[in-house]
Amino acid sequence: MHMAASERVNSRQVKSREPADRHTEDLSAEQVDAAVTTFGLLADATRVRILWALRDAELDVATLAETAGCRPTVASQHLAKLRLAGLVVGERDGRRVVYRLQGAHLRSLLTEALFHADHQVSG
Repeated sequence: MHMAASERVNSRQVKSREPADRHTEDLSAEQVDAAVTTFGLLADATRVRILWALRDAELDVATLAETAGCRPTVASQHLAKLRLAGLVVGERDGRRVVYRLQGAHLRSLLTEALFHADHQVSG
C-alpha cells in the first residue's frame, strides 16, 4: 500500500510534534521562569565567552577576562550574575577565586547553542 505524498508529510509532521523527552510534556511555571532566566543570561556575548571558556576548565577571573576580552572588573560582575543564577560555582584558592560550570546540563546547552550558531553562520 502506497501513501500519497501529502499523507507522508502529515505523518512526519505528527511525529515531529511528539515530545522527544518526557520532561517536556508538562512545564511548570517555575521551570519556564528558570529557563527564561538562563536564556536571558546567555543573551550576552561576554557571558557566553566566559561560560564557553569554563566548559572544560576551572579558571580565575583574570584568565576569564582575558578570554572574554574585557577588564577583570567586568568579568567579575558577569560572574556574580552567573553565580547568583546557579550557572557557575566559585571556590576560593588562596587569594583568588576559581570558577567552574555548575553541572553538565549547562555544558550541553552551550554546546548545542553554539553548534546551532555555527550552522547559521556557515550555512
